[in-house]
Amino acid sequence: MPGHHRRRDVCGGRRPLLRRPIRHRSSRRLAGSRDRHRRRSGCGRSQHSAHHDRPGNHRGHGAGRVRHGRVDPVTDHAPGGSIELRPLAGLPEFRPGDDLAAAVVAAAPWLADDDILIVTSKVISKVEGRIVASPTDPDERDAARRRLVDQEAVRVVARKGRTLITENRLGIVQAASGIDGSNVDGGELALLPTDPDSSARALREHIRDRLGVTVGVVVTDTMGRAWRTGQIDAAIGSSGLAVLHAYAGAVDGQGNELFVTEVAVADEIAAAGDLVKGKLGGVPVAVLRGLSPRDDGSTARTLVREGAEDLFWLGTEESFARGRSEALLLRRSIRQFSDQPVDPDIVRSAVDEALTAPAPHHTRPVRFVWLRTDDVRTRLLTAMREQWRADLTGDGVSAESVEKRVAKGNILFDAPEVLIPFCVPDGAHPYPDERRTAAESTMFTVAVGAAVQGLLVSLATKGVGSCWIGSTIFAADLVRNVLDLPDDWEPLGAIAVGHPNEPLTPREPVGAGDALIEL
Repeated sequence: MPGHHRRRDVCGGRRPLLRRPIRHRSSRRLAGSRDRHRRRSGCGRSQHSAHHDRPGNHRGHGAGRVRHGRVDPVTDHAPGGSIELRPLAGLPEFRPGDDLAAAVVAAAPWLADDDILIVTSKVISKVEGRIVASPTDPDERDAARRRLVDQEAVRVVARKGRTLITENRLGIVQAASGIDGSNVDGGELALLPTDPDSSARALREHIRDRLGVTVGVVVTDTMGRAWRTGQIDAAIGSSGLAVLHAYAGAVDGQGNELFVTEVAVADEIAAAGDLVKGKLGGVPVAVLRGLSPRDDGSTARTLVREGAEDLFWLGTEESFARGRSEALLLRRSIRQFSDQPVDPDIVRSAVDEALTAPAPHHTRPVRFVWLRTDDVRTRLLTAMREQWRADLTGDGVSAESVEKRVAKGNILFDAPEVLIPFCVPDGAHPYPDERRTAAESTMFTVAVGAAVQGLLVSLATKGVGSCWIGSTIFAADLVRNVLDLPDDWEPLGAIAVGHPNEPLTPREPVGAGDALIEL
């Protein structure tokens, strides 16, 4: 999914990028390369870099950015020519404490400014001592690996069979917290580097100090992809290049403005490098030439979408847990509704779910009467309004106050749908005394209340608002007469139903205070 529009760019199109072989350079050329790199108008940290970084000063490839009615040129993240990938063969088997930079320099003294080293995270883990001993017995080794997964994880995102998807301390979501048993000794397991961005920066600085060239570094790890089969290499650490290239506001060659396109350049580099590094040949480093990266200070951490920004931040287990915890809190009284009609199947489904509420004696003491006919609803509500007006007038309430109080019932006229819950004493036990008869009636009434709450919560979880109003309780005979219902059906309010003007959000729980008495 597209991310937020970061004003980052990848420098390109500054010099001819025709395909050319990587060749060895003399020490004299190496000594001056850093200065030449700084003098370039394209990618260095020159005194003109701030001016150059403004989008209006980029040279593009038939694209542009819309600014105040005009189109400014903007670079493409593609360099406009060929790029070259080369595996770095001849590197040793690394162990904790080894000098990775020295080995790279010895194997590639021909490295030039703007080259990008693509380094498998496994070798970083090895030289930094992120290797732990493990049993060689397959079952014991698997158990040790799972303990490490738990140790490195900050949360479990998804679980299916023996596959565990976690978020690790780097913020990366991947299988098994990145714990790996490949390309290590059979009695060892590899953890991811503690800080891959710092590792990339350190390697870049060592290369600069020893060869006098400024390169970019991308540290990679293999990851699966949501909704896609297979794995690719992605960037988990980087230094010396812009990891993202934003196209928001640019105009393509056909005149279409781009709104949210943002290319993960570092991930593309990581995936490309795997094509020459492979998995079985013992080649942990590749070199990319021809991209001309620009260092904007971003790192691979920038590629990690934070939870608040991520549409799919919650894993399966967390989604279920959060849904359960927020379902009840979504319900609130909605008194104004949008014009969007309510799907009748949503109402039917909510009633089905409401009827799972507890009920006495295995009975069904609730009936929901759905006022779907405009004429029926208007006749009932108009009659209730007149009775309410007459009752208030008889109480000596002023005419102005009467009209204000009667107007509160307009929600039932305006709501897209209205349901009336009834308490029906089917299956109620008869008693010879008034005390137990009244208790039986209360028990049935409470059961109806549970069903009403269930209906309101079910509607809320479906994105539909509601408001329970007690008006029909004060006009029970009138309601039964207008709707032609049995005399023992007791109306328990009315429920206005409709889509809210704003999406429902969970409320904060209310502190129990003196509402909870613990004995």
